[in-house]
Amino acid sequence: MKVKVILEPSEEGGFTVYVPSLPGCISEGETEKEALANIREAIELYLENIEDDAQPSEKATVKELIL
Repeated sequence: MKVKVILEPSEEGGFTVYVPSLPGCISEGETEKEALANIREAIELYLENIEDDAQPSEKATVKELIL
């Protein structure tokens, strides 16, 4: 899966990174590399929570799509 992230230098130092397509999915790090590693983990947790919240009805069919 590919997602666009926005990486911005913080005034206090380090970097803030967020995912425009995933509201509220934000992280930070002291370096670009650390910030990107942290947002990867944040994305995984974000998507895991969405999957856990999905409660299909008894008539639903579950399908997986690879993006």
